[in-house]
Amino acid sequence: MAITASMVAELRAKTDAPMMECKKALTEADGDMAKAEELLRVKLGTKAGKAASRIAAEGVIAAVVEGNTGAIIEVNSETDFVSKNDSFIALANAAAKLVSEKNPADVAALSALAYEQDGFGPTLEDVRKGLVGKIGENMSFRRFKRFEGSNLALYLHGTRIGVVVEFEGDAQAAKDVAMHVAAMKPVALTSADVPAELIEKERTVAAAKAEESGKPADIAAKMVDGAVQKYLKEVSLFNQVFVKAADGKQTVEQMLKAANTSIKGFTLYVVGEGIEKKVDDFAAEVAAQVAAAKGQ
Repeated sequence: MAITASMVAELRAKTDAPMMECKKALTEADGDMAKAEELLRVKLGTKAGKAASRIAAEGVIAAVVEGNTGAIIEVNSETDFVSKNDSFIALANAAAKLVSEKNPADVAALSALAYEQDGFGPTLEDVRKGLVGKIGENMSFRRFKRFEGSNLALYLHGTRIGVVVEFEGDAQAAKDVAMHVAAMKPVALTSADVPAELIEKERTVAAAKAEESGKPADIAAKMVDGAVQKYLKEVSLFNQVFVKAADGKQTVEQMLKAANTSIKGFTLYVVGEGIEKKVDDFAAEVAAQVAAAKGQ
């Protein structure tokens, strides 16, 4: 039986499987739609295995706050297209809720928790594997953090940036700080909290610049110290100029003092931060697909 493009499209709409896989299944099933769908369902497990070896550098940040308990999680996918998939977003939101409610120790413990979605289950990992097979792309739980005991302010900038602020005092001021963190991306609360390796890196860059200037050693040393101090102010939350400052000068610390609010800590997640994204050779990929089609 001849396999038409409309048949392939219909099977793809039913299963979300890649076009080539749909065509293969229909050919094997001799055009029987129900049988082809069944064949694809059987193949999903192996496809999940193949997709799992690919780097997942897109995705979403999901978070939940319920009273004094909350969680933030990064769930990765391979492409931005999948990060907009409703099932993928539902999985991410469910995972954030499970972290908040069940307090798993790590990703493995989170994955083992009971959860059902889209006909997959009975664990979160089973749902993840099922969706990997259905969508044909790897997806993974990368990192999460749970919060308990403090007042929490949450700010999500779309699905790519998430901030949770632990605070005492005014909720609106804390929400504004969360928004500020998303925009200005500080690395620590105060200058004293900036990690030593970041300071050393900045000092090395400043020293190289000072050396290039040809200034005497004592002046060069002052230039380096000045550059490091400037860097510390720029990356510490309390020293940064508040993004909503009416005068363009008020620091976050001054704004919080005026609002009688204290920030205990903040957590900033940005999708794909620190992941080296794989760039596919698109021409080679197309050529491979054409070759595969000819080989059928």
